[in-house]
Amino acid sequence: MPDTITVTGLVATVPRHLVTTEGLPITSFRLASTQRRFDRSQERWIDGETNWYTITGFRQLAINVAASVRKGDRVVVTGKLKIRDWENGERTGTTIEIDAEALGHDLMWGSSTFTRSVATNTGAVAAEFPASVESEPADPDAVDPAAGEALIEAEIEGRPAVLEGVVPVPF
Repeated sequence: MPDTITVTGLVATVPRHLVTTEGLPITSFRLASTQRRFDRSQERWIDGETNWYTITGFRQLAINVAASVRKGDRVVVTGKLKIRDWENGERTGTTIEIDAEALGHDLMWGSSTFTRSVATNTGAVAAEFPASVESEPADPDAVDPAAGEALIEAEIEGRPAVLEGVVPVPF
């Protein structure tokens, strides 16, 4: 049984988003997590060592991470921990990976605006992005039975409005 871990830190690389030939969306990035402690004798905060993680999100989480997370953001990640030893010729090392189950901005360091992804009646996903969206009801009679909200289709600059074949996976 894999271990579940929650980590806070800084997004250290530009999130890399791809879709496999089978249509599986994947987004990954490196996370730097530095523990801090207060040194009473010096009356200041002291940085500890930095732990590095490779964070990977799949399916709807991958799509939302690609749309929301940028290099330099402070985030909170919960997921399954994987520790792997590797060897490449004369070099060896250990990689620590987290398969993310939930990921979001760390609100201790700033504020965020949440916009929910909405499933359309065809099962595809229409994502809302407040900065660049023009939204209108997909069908005036189309209502999400779970939330009781009108379904929308979004037109997003440089992004597909509806991602065919992608269905949100509940946690």
